[in-house]
Parts: sequence; structure tokens; C-alpha cells
Amino acid sequence: MTASGGDTQHGIRRRNLARVLRTVAAHGPLSRAAVAARIGLTRAGVAPLVDELLRAGLLVETGRAATGGRGRPGSELAVSDRGPAGIGAEIGVDHLAVCAVDLRGRVRARVAADAANRHRAPGPVLRHLSALLAEVTAEIAAEGLRPAGLTVAVPGLVARDATTVVHAPNLGWRAADLAPGLAGATAPEEGSFAIPLTVENEANLGALAELRLGGDAGRPAPPPDFVHVSAEIGIGAAVVVDGQLLRGARGFAGELGHVPVYPDGPPCDCGGRGCLEQYAGEQAVLRAGGLTTERAAAHPGPGARIGLLARRAADGDAAVVHALHEAGTALGIALAGAVNLLDPQAVVLGGALAGLAPWVLPSLERELALRTAVTAEDGRAGGPGVRVSRLGADGPLLGAAHAALQGVLDDPLHSCAPAHSPRN
Repeated sequence: MTASGGDTQHGIRRRNLARVLRTVAAHGPLSRAAVAARIGLTRAGVAPLVDELLRAGLLVETGRAATGGRGRPGSELAVSDRGPAGIGAEIGVDHLAVCAVDLRGRVRARVAADAANRHRAPGPVLRHLSALLAEVTAEIAAEGLRPAGLTVAVPGLVARDATTVVHAPNLGWRAADLAPGLAGATAPEEGSFAIPLTVENEANLGALAELRLGGDAGRPAPPPDFVHVSAEIGIGAAVVVDGQLLRGARGFAGELGHVPVYPDGPPCDCGGRGCLEQYAGEQAVLRAGGLTTERAAAHPGPGARIGLLARRAADGDAAVVHALHEAGTALGIALAGAVNLLDPQAVVLGGALAGLAPWVLPSLERELALRTAVTAEDGRAGGPGVRVSRLGADGPLLGAAHAALQGVLDDPLHSCAPAHSPRN
């Protein structure tokens, strides 16, 4: 074997360890023979890999596996419910949230707090977030879990491979590096080791959550090529091509909320005019629906105002129903350009939009049918189908927590060793 490159003996072993761990995490409990069959290795080849993962505490044996053949049945393998956990955090315009997930994908701890973050300096926001992170890490430590990484979801542009929020118009942040403000959260005690820190756009994390968690027993996961639209105060989008995020040269791809829908429309915080957010953002819809700032403020917290809109629409409030219809129209216009350019297999409505789908979808789908040149897979005009995320507003936070486990899944044994500084 050569001594360099990804095909060294060490590199092959590392990839195979990752394949075993991912397979058991996705499909377990499994016998050793079943793992070997799924990844295309012999049982003898899988056995030492499994033994290493067992010694590292990443896998556990759950009991004897059922077998229809001869010989002694083997033990089934599952990922451990102790050991590494992914920590996800979300900075919203009006809330903060933190959750932890284990290797089985279960949420083991979660906290959230109302927080008026619009035009609030990053320092106080990050101190508040650090307190929530300390609460979650203490809770999971009592259950035998340790943070393996921290991913923070933000509603703005994030520098590629960095921890700097380049511009978050709805927060009022520019060139804000989050790493110094979260240093205590990534290495909270003197002598403790640091955990990797990643900062990512919330729409991107919502799309990653859709890839990993969007399917269930009643519906398949999304196809490998889709556009994911996420909304809270603002509107973001993520483009997934062949199961991978399309990030763009600087990592800024997906700013659907600042695509001009009506170029002569009202000014936007981004500096443009007539942006999609001015017609389909939460505040625009509240205003168009006749819900004043004072009335909306009586419903603080993540998703509360969206719930208010949904209730008013369900009760037949004509102004709210019309406002949601117009929001769907604007979304359809903006998405038609993306569909014509990218030819995705599907459009996924996530975030707050999922809760308003019954009133937004009809006009959105009408505009897509009128404005897209491509046809659906079954040959009908109108482009790709539109599906509603079952994750809703939880998508970015769950996506952040699962993304924080990526290092463990990519390199299981290295991830068990203490790091010495945050990895951006």
C-alpha cells in the first residue's frame, strides 16, 4: 500500500469503520452477518471492525439475532445510547433553542427560550445561548453522553468553512464571528477538551434534516434533488443536488427571500426592493392580514405567530386567508425561477411554511404551473411536485444536532479522542 492518500491501509480501515457505524445507525439492530452483507464485506472482515467499535463504546450488543440457518446465532448490534451526542443550537429573530441527539437519532435534551434578538448585539445573544448550552450539556452528562460537536443555525449568510455570520439582515448582524462568544460552550471547564464548532445557514440545516429525517413509515424520504424552502421571520432556501448541498462559490447559495418578486415593491432590509420576504415573510403576512404589531406581540416564541395565522385562516378570517393566498403567489413566482434554472425533482416547504400549507399551496402551485417550462416526471406540465415537510419549524434545530454528529460518523475512532481546539 502507498504511504499517502486516501487508499492507505489506515484510510481504508477508517472508511470501513465509518461504513459499519453508519449502517448500524441507519438500519440496526443488525447481526454481524447482516452488516457484512449490507456493506459488501465478509463476516470475517467485519468482525474486527465491530470489535473496535464495541471497545470504543459506539456499538453495543443487544442480544441474540434470529437466524434461519444452522449454527449458533450471533448477537445483534446497535449504536450505543451513551457516548457521543450532537449538540444543535438555533439563533432565531425571536427565540433561542438547543437540543442534543444521540447516535440513535433520539433527542435526549432540549431547551428553548423567547429572546428578542432583532438588532441585539451578538455578545448578549451568545451569552444567553451559552447558558442554554450549559443546561443541555449538564442534562446529557447525567445520562452518560458527551458533546461530540456543536452546530449553530443562523438566519443569514455564513462564510464558507468559517464561523462568521457575514450578513443576517433580520438580526442586524454583519461580520459577526460566533466562535469567541461560544468559546466557553465549546470548552466549558478548564482542562476539558474543546468540541468542533460549525455555524451554518438555517435553511441549509433544514434541508439536511429533511434528507435524514424527512421520511417515515407513511411517506418516503425526499428525492436526492430538491429545493427546500424554510420560513420564519425571513425566508431562506437550500438547493440539494444528488444528495449534497449546493453551496455556491462563497457558501451563499439559497437566498430566496431576497429574490425580487416585484422590482418596484417596498424596500427590504437587504437594501433591495420588492424582495420575496416583503410579501411572504411572517411580518409581511401579519401586516397584510390586519394583525397589528401589538396583537402579534401577544404571541411570542417560535411558531406562535404562525399558529395564530393558521387559527385565523381556519376560522375563515378573510383578510388572513387573502394574505396567505398572496404569499403563496409570491412564493410561486420566486420558485418558478429556481425550478426553471435547476430542474429539481421536488420542492419541499419547511419551517413555518409547513404550518400554513393549506392556505399557501394552492396559489403557489398555480404559479409554478403557469411559469415553469419544465414538466413533471409523469409528463404533466407544471414542474416538480410540492411536498410539505413533516419536521416543520423543528427542521433547522434537528438538522444542526445531526450535523454535529457528522465527525463521529465520518471517523468514529478519531472522534473518540479529545480535540484541543474548536474546529471551524
